[in-house]
Amino acid sequence: MEKQKYRMNCTLTFSDIYGQIVIWLMVIFLSLASALSLWSTTRQIYALATVGLILVLSLPFLLFAFVTTLLNHIEFVPLEVNETTSSSTNKHRKVEPATV
Repeated sequence: MEKQKYRMNCTLTFSDIYGQIVIWLMVIFLSLASALSLWSTTRQIYALATVGLILVLSLPFLLFAFVTTLLNHIEFVPLEVNETTSSSTNKHRKVEPATV
């Protein structure tokens, strides 16, 4: 008995992740704005710690949102018998060099 073969299709488009990119940019700009507001000669370490804390705490959530969006747009389509035989014969077909 032959195993069923599948084709993987990714239907992800830029518009699917556009909102996530905008949110990530807003997080970056807000963290930089908070760092600039805290920046002074005596509190420089607090400004850098604020940027690091915001980025470290927000990154896992944004990565989770992106990965789940990606996985939701991957689909497996079973191949028909004639598709598998034609694709397997195309793989093993010898390509003759072109003559000039």
